[in-house]
Amino acid sequence: MPAQIASFHDSVTETISHVVYDRPGGHAAIIDPVLDFDPKSGRTAHGGADRLLAFLAEQGLTLQWILETHAHADHLSAAAYLKARAGGRIGIGRRIGEVQAVFKKLFNLEGGFRCDGSQFDCLFDDGDVFRIGELEARVLALPGHTPADVGYQVGDAVFVGDTLFMPDVGTARCDFPGGDAAELYRSIRRLLALPDDTRLLLCHDYPPAGRAPAWCATVAEQRRANLHTRDGVDEAAFVAMRQARDATLDMPRLILPSIQVNIRAGQLPPAEDNGVRYLKLPLDAL
Repeated sequence: MPAQIASFHDSVTETISHVVYDRPGGHAAIIDPVLDFDPKSGRTAHGGADRLLAFLAEQGLTLQWILETHAHADHLSAAAYLKARAGGRIGIGRRIGEVQAVFKKLFNLEGGFRCDGSQFDCLFDDGDVFRIGELEARVLALPGHTPADVGYQVGDAVFVGDTLFMPDVGTARCDFPGGDAAELYRSIRRLLALPDDTRLLLCHDYPPAGRAPAWCATVAEQRRANLHTRDGVDEAAFVAMRQARDATLDMPRLILPSIQVNIRAGQLPPAEDNGVRYLKLPLDAL
């Protein structure tokens, strides 16, 4: 049975969330959902997540999985909101504990915060196989952007998170804690060893002027034209390029609020004794 895929573009964060499902009336997984957040006011909202829920309802789908490709630094996850309203299990790569340990220290999180991934329902290892209704899905470990990055292969489609972008944009940065350009190169080559017609579905697009947002390219298209890692670019050249480029990049606009939520599987920080939830802003730490 071929996978059915619907993709939803969030223009504020340039994030693409995907719904993959077996058939109308069947079962679905949502990949990389976005919680709306206004950093000026501190307000959260659920317009993007509600679009996903409306699609599930239109198609008569049961939400079986909410899948994160990694702990994002550019948007807050709506995983907990979706689970509370539609059920499903939240999954991420097992190495999320390494990411949690780094950011527990940065944010001086409360002593009870665990760095074992237990905030998530399922921790995936490389090669794990699970089902989305009648579909079989397989986990691919894709470290490099962060240690915990994974992709989800369903039929001829792989949801690759931030590992790759569209060919005219290139590849993900590797200067976050635990990132490694050489690891990213090897993860990308693993993807590009798949059959040429494999569809690689992306989590972000930052299109050059004159091109509309896009989020799918085949292995053949990436091998032929990717700005950073097309065929003929070896590991040493890629690492040198990536490190030089990363040294020029600003921190993502939402990195500090998003990480605090995303390492909690989309849960907001616990309310304090006045009933208000707070996000921390570490000064002079990055």
